[in-house]
Amino acid sequence: MYEERPSRLTGAVVWHRTPEDPAVRPVLPDGCMDLLYSEGRLLVAGPDTRAYVPGGPPRAWAGIRFFPGTAPTLLGVPAHELRDARVELTDLWPAARVRRLRDRVEAAPAPGAALEGIALDLAARSAAAPDPLLHRLVECLDAGSPVAATAAELGIGTRQLHRRCLTAFGYGPKTLARILRLQRALTLARSGVPFAETAARSGYADQPHFARDVRELAGATLGELLSGQRCEQVDAVAVGIVHGGVPLAPEGVPRLQLPVVPGAHEILVHGVDLGRRAAPEGEPDPARAG
Repeated sequence: MYEERPSRLTGAVVWHRTPEDPAVRPVLPDGCMDLLYSEGRLLVAGPDTRAYVPGGPPRAWAGIRFFPGTAPTLLGVPAHELRDARVELTDLWPAARVRRLRDRVEAAPAPGAALEGIALDLAARSAAAPDPLLHRLVECLDAGSPVAATAAELGIGTRQLHRRCLTAFGYGPKTLARILRLQRALTLARSGVPFAETAARSGYADQPHFARDVRELAGATLGELLSGQRCEQVDAVAVGIVHGGVPLAPEGVPRLQLPVVPGAHEILVHGVDLGRRAAPEGEPDPARAG
């Protein structure tokens, strides 16, 4: 079972998962990073560019999911160094400091609340204030604005925008826009909007384009995703906060549980080849160059 609540840290979400359900369900890319606790271990979940499938036997987890772009400042590590990775906190911080934090979490009645307290302490001690440009960047890209137009809106060049995105989100603005578009589309599809209309409203060329992007980023077909066969939850923090002009506040963070569209898998057969994969959408990545 998975549950969550808005955090006292603006834009963040506190969550926990119990191990009663043995099903393995991937977590979809959402532009976020998490501080995690499970069985005496503190870890950091970096930004994903593809669906993450947990390994090992089911176990209890607690976490705090940060608003996109905010975790690198709090944790002191650029997001691109943790892209598509789950790392021990001891790989980032001194072991003695991590032991103190682990003891704090284990002594608390609720691990998630303890993680939230740690995050609030980090924010209070941080010398750097949240970068308003990052919030505006997410807003522009989530609204479907092209990267060049977004850079012009923010008053910076496209190369500078790419560098700042790598540090804050773990990947460039094109990948971030693609992830936000997918989350935006899945939100519409799960609300019952027909797939062709969902594709058009989300910025896809057509319904097959939408289906291919789902397969590429989620590792599942639209039918599997929306019928709940492969994925229980969509991490839509970024979209939920900024989509449709909703203010940036914890109260604006919806979470989506599946299945919510009965028979959605039956809608897919109208001329759409759900098995095809999209060609890779490449973009320059200085963090991995050389």
